Amino acid sequence: MTDPSGVKTVPTTVDGATTILSTEALAFLADLHRTFGTRRNELLARRAERRAQIARNGKLDFLPETAGIRDDPSWMVAPAPADLQDRRVEITGPTDPKMTINALNSGAEVWLADLEDANTPHWDNVVGGQVSLYRATRRELTITSGEKSYRLNDGNLAVVVTRPRGWHLDEEHITVDGEPIAGGFVDFGLYLFHNAQELLRRGSGPYFYLPKTESHLEARLWNDVFTRAEQALDIPHGTIRATVLIETITAAFEMEEILYELREHASGLNAGRWDYLFSVIKNFRNAGPEFVLPDRAKVTMTAPFMRAYTELLVATCHKRGAFAMGGMAAFIPSRRDPEVNARALAQVRADKEREAGDGFDGSWVAHPDLVPVCREVFDAVLGDRPNQVDRLRPDVHVAASDLLDVANTPGDVTEDGLRANVSVALQYLKAWLGGLGAVAINNLMEDAATAEISRSQVWQWIAQGTILDTGEPVTESLVRRILDEEIAELGAGYDQARALFEQVALADEFVDFLTLPAYALVR
Repeated sequence: MTDPSGVKTVPTTVDGATTILSTEALAFLADLHRTFGTRRNELLARRAERRAQIARNGKLDFLPETAGIRDDPSWMVAPAPADLQDRRVEITGPTDPKMTINALNSGAEVWLADLEDANTPHWDNVVGGQVSLYRATRRELTITSGEKSYRLNDGNLAVVVTRPRGWHLDEEHITVDGEPIAGGFVDFGLYLFHNAQELLRRGSGPYFYLPKTESHLEARLWNDVFTRAEQALDIPHGTIRATVLIETITAAFEMEEILYELREHASGLNAGRWDYLFSVIKNFRNAGPEFVLPDRAKVTMTAPFMRAYTELLVATCHKRGAFAMGGMAAFIPSRRDPEVNARALAQVRADKEREAGDGFDGSWVAHPDLVPVCREVFDAVLGDRPNQVDRLRPDVHVAASDLLDVANTPGDVTEDGLRANVSVALQYLKAWLGGLGAVAINNLMEDAATAEISRSQVWQWIAQGTILDTGEPVTESLVRRILDEEIAELGAGYDQARALFEQVALADEFVDFLTLPAYALVR
C-alpha cells in the first residue's frame, strides 16, 4: 500500500485496513479535499460570524433572500429509491462489528450506521468502522466472542444509511498537502468509494445522514461533493441519497432551502432533537433568562418551541415530497427492573404515537427491543402504506417567534438536574476518551449530543446566574463542589474527564463543540 502524492496516513493495525486505505481510495479523498476543502473552511468561518451576530442581537428569522424558493410550489425532491420508501423504524448505533450485526438483524427497516456522535474518532475506530461496513455490504461480517458467534441473517437486513462526521471535525490521521482532511470527507468518501458499486449491484445504493448542518450553503456544498463523487466513480447522478438532520436552530429556519439545494439527492429531514436543544442553548446562551431551559429531563417534545420545530419539519418535507423522520427513543431496557421498563416503554409509545399522528414517516430507536414498539405504533397509522408523504399539513403555520418560544417551556432548574448534568457528562466523557461514543447511563443511550446539552446547560446557568429550586444561584464554585461530590460517588479514574468537563463547561469562552478539545486528547 502506497500513499498517493501529497497524502500521508498514520499506520494502523486494524484487520482490513490495507483494503480500506488503498492508494486509489486515498487519491479519491485527496481530490475531495483539494476541490472542496477551502469552501468548507469558509463555511466554518461563516458559522462563527453568524453565531456572533445572533449572540449580539438575540434574533433569528427566515431568510428574505431565499423567500422565492419557499414560495415556489413547483419544485420537489427526487423520488426515493425502492428500498428507502418504507422507513417506519430506524435503529441507530456505532459501527463496531457486534453492533453492526445486531443493528442489521434487528428487524428495523433502516440502520443509521453512526460514524459521528456514537463514535470516538480513534484512528482504529475510524478505520475499523469502515471495515465493518465493507464486510457487511458483502454479507461477509462475522465475529466470535467467547463461545458465542454473531453473523448476519440470511433474509432481509436493515438498509444502511451512514452518518459521517460534521463539517467542523478534522481527521488528523490523514493529511493532504500538509493539511488534515475533513472527517466528513473521510467517512463519506471511504464508504462511497468501497461500497457504491456493490450496493447498486444488490439493488440498494449509497445513502447518508448529514449531521450538524447549519445552513443551506452547507447543504449546497454537500450536493456539490455528491455530484463530483458520482462523476469520479462513474455512477449515475442522483445515486447518492441524503437525509439531513435538522439539529441546529439555524437550519430550522432554512429547511426548504436545504431540501432545495439537495433536491436531486435528498430523501428527507430528521428531527435531531438532542443536538437541536444544544444548538438553541449555544446560540442564545447570552441572550437573557428567556432562553434558559429547565432541567434536560423536563424538556419534552411537547414544549411549544419543540412542537413548532417538528410540525414545521413535517409540513416542509411533505410539501416537497420528502420523508419526515422522527427523533430518538433513547431508552435501554433493563434486564432486572420490569417497573422501570413499563414506565419507560409507556413514554416511548406515547412519543411515537405523537410522531405518527403528526405525520412523520418513521422514527428512531436506540435498542433492538424498541423496534417492535415503534413498529406497532407506525403500523397502526400507516397500515399497508410505506409512508405518509402524501399527508400534507396545510394547518401548520409556524412563525419565527414560535421557533424561538423557549420561555414558555414548562419546568424548573433544580439541583437534581444540575447534578444529573454533571454526572452524565462526566461518565460520558470518561467513556468517550476510552473509545466508546455510545454509552448506556441510567437506562438511556447517551451520545455526544446529550453530553453537549449537559455541559452547555451548566455553562449557561452559570452565565445567567440561574436560581435553583433550592434558592441557590448556579455558580462556578457550586459546580466544582458538585463535581467533587459526584466523582466521590462514581469512583476513581475521572481526572481526565473532569479536566475536560471544566474546559467545556466552566471556561469563560464557550467551546463550540466538546469533541474539538476531546479529540486532541485521543488522536
